Amino acid sequence: MVCVLTPGAGAEPRKQVRQYQTTTAQLRQLSAWLQQCGVTHAAMEATGVYWKPVFNVLEPACELILVNARQVRHGLLQASFVPPRAVRELRDLCRMRASLVRECVQIGNRLRKVLEDANIKLDSVASDALGISGRDMIRALIEGEQDPAALAQLARGRLRSKKAALEEALEGQVREHHRFLMGQWMKLLRALEEQVAEVAREIERRMEGFAWAAELLMSVPGVDRTAACALIGEIGADMSRFPSSRHLASWAGLCPGNRQSAGHNRSGRSHRGNPWIKALAVQIAWAASRSKNTYCAALYRRLAPHRGKKRALIAVANSLLQAVWFILTRRQSYRDLGGDYFEQLHRERTTQSLVRRLERIGYRVALEPA
Repeated sequence: MVCVLTPGAGAEPRKQVRQYQTTTAQLRQLSAWLQQCGVTHAAMEATGVYWKPVFNVLEPACELILVNARQVRHGLLQASFVPPRAVRELRDLCRMRASLVRECVQIGNRLRKVLEDANIKLDSVASDALGISGRDMIRALIEGEQDPAALAQLARGRLRSKKAALEEALEGQVREHHRFLMGQWMKLLRALEEQVAEVAREIERRMEGFAWAAELLMSVPGVDRTAACALIGEIGADMSRFPSSRHLASWAGLCPGNRQSAGHNRSGRSHRGNPWIKALAVQIAWAASRSKNTYCAALYRRLAPHRGKKRALIAVANSLLQAVWFILTRRQSYRDLGGDYFEQLHRERTTQSLVRRLERIGYRVALEPA
């Protein structure tokens, strides 16, 4: 349903309402009618993925904004973030790669279940049962090898030092049924991994115009090439769409909730936001919290004992995403505040706290500058 509002003779605008199907031919007729009416701005409701065909056809014809259906009814229009076409295509590829990687993990877990069912305890000895050594052993099992000593000889690298444990773990009861199941799961796993590699090559081809942004983002703790591509695919490289770094964090759903009723603070849970960028930011925060002598690790250690690990990760993700906004806006590399930032920030308070702790356990403390 399309309604065109044009200025009329009185105070009320003149309304014209028409109905179109969402086929490409019908949408082109709609575009022609809007141009005939002199429409320069249009708003449409966001409904799952069903807005995309309409948006793709009408985007060249007028300035089109995507808005929440509730805002359309009340007349208070705030455009949703719709990145340029090149970024949208990169986003689809990055999300596809993430989905394929999740499927690879699921297939790997199913393969491990078959090994457990066959009394093969490879997971208890090898850190990765699907590493190079593990796959060689699984292929040998599929081909009919039953001798634990011969299977253990396939170990490589540091795993060779665990031959005795491997021989014990690889003694199982592998039947023809297990060999068939393992063979099918391995075929499916290889096919998925080839798809992941193919999608990754296409992502790299699409990243040529964003090479500068990826290089800057990789200076952030916890961000590798894959995460940098995914970040650009979700938010683009142009930060002018977000008035400030806090707007970006809020859009991603990484800000604490502000729910008050009758003077009482209710739940401070963050809102849903964009689930893809939120999950990605939390993964980056988890990697950054394990880094050494960085501000992110210090922030995580500061918050986790009092707020819990999950809230601490959300706080680190919020900080990192705001840093991404400044990096892409100013085109500068990430500058870390250091792992001792909070100690230096409240140096006197930290000193007094440590002295009191030592005095409580029976020490007399005298301080002198180093």
